[in-house]
Amino acid sequence: MPQSEARPHDHGLPPALYVIAGASFAASLSARALDPVLPHIADDFAVSIATAASFSAVFAFTFSIIQPLVGAAADLFGKARLMIVCLALLGLANILGALTTSFSLLFATRILAGIGSGGVFPIALSLTSDLVGPEKRQIAIGRTLAGSMTGNLLGASASGLIGDLLGWRGVLAVLGALVIVASVAVAAGFRGAKLTNPPKTTLTALKTGYRTIFTNPNAPVCYSAVFVEGCCVLGLFPYIASFLFDLGETSLSIAGLVIAGFAIGGLFYSMTVSRFLPKLGVGGMMIAGTILVASQLAAVAFGPRWEIQMLNLVVMGWGFYMAHGCLQVFASELSVEARATALSLHSFFFFMGQTVGPLAYGFGLAHAGKVPTMLASAVAMVGLGLVCAGLLRQRAPADAVL
Repeated sequence: MPQSEARPHDHGLPPALYVIAGASFAASLSARALDPVLPHIADDFAVSIATAASFSAVFAFTFSIIQPLVGAAADLFGKARLMIVCLALLGLANILGALTTSFSLLFATRILAGIGSGGVFPIALSLTSDLVGPEKRQIAIGRTLAGSMTGNLLGASASGLIGDLLGWRGVLAVLGALVIVASVAVAAGFRGAKLTNPPKTTLTALKTGYRTIFTNPNAPVCYSAVFVEGCCVLGLFPYIASFLFDLGETSLSIAGLVIAGFAIGGLFYSMTVSRFLPKLGVGGMMIAGTILVASQLAAVAFGPRWEIQMLNLVVMGWGFYMAHGCLQVFASELSVEARATALSLHSFFFFMGQTVGPLAYGFGLAHAGKVPTMLASAVAMVGLGLVCAGLLRQRAPADAVL
């Protein structure tokens, strides 16, 4: 039996999942908070929108590079404890960002925010996987994703609204205070759920876990796939507000609503995964999801009205998580004893894709134009779904106890 910080319930999904979803919600509030207000940040610091989009890239890059360290630390010292510390760091970074007076200082606070956020979501997935067996894991992960998607939804939409009222500094100040309050509440919730006992993983077991992960044939497929997802889909988000500005829609609240559409699609996925999974199967979910994403990338490329673009993002979010949720389950099954490490590596490659994505989109938009760049991403997503459905297979981890 794998060492974990909680034992799975025999029937249904355990109540502790609500605590885990709450942690994901708090961390996700800040993930897309600056995207709707990037045009104003660019104006305040007299930089281009592509330069301002580097905030998203550095957040994702910092998030990604700490993942191997976070996963190992979680497996060694305790997942819940590390998650709570990282929530507090994220809240502090947001508040410091609101007080900065230069582009470079704001850039530095986004590095801290990336570190804080990096310690929450992959550990939440690992705790979820510890709590339930493989047969219920995709549904349980869907519930955890619901917390994350709700945070993304409120973070993006609220930041646009707050940005119109208080400016981008108000966005960071309000969200920072909320995340710090949430860290205190989540700490109390974890204590009540008795999830803070450290595991018995050792450095020797961790080294064995890495070997188990990378000898699994699913590992290179999973990790390459989430890199492409992050690049093609999440790399687009920093440019949505500027696309709307080009159409004459300069309200930050509208930009926030459009970006929030993606999170609404993610929530729809979390509510429907238990119905669609038995009908489509894992391979069908990945193919259908990537086709939905590709179709909406193509639609957004031609610049429809903001109301239509919001619907495009809803469908895109639904399709994205249909495919991404399957990849998360495969990643959770790469190792038992080093599950947090496996899922942190999953996040590492995903956020590396989000690091490269804004830079690749910026290059493509500058040299090829909007339509060719987005159509290329659409083609890549279709190919991704077909490759993953063809190569990924259910395999028991080498360290599983049979």
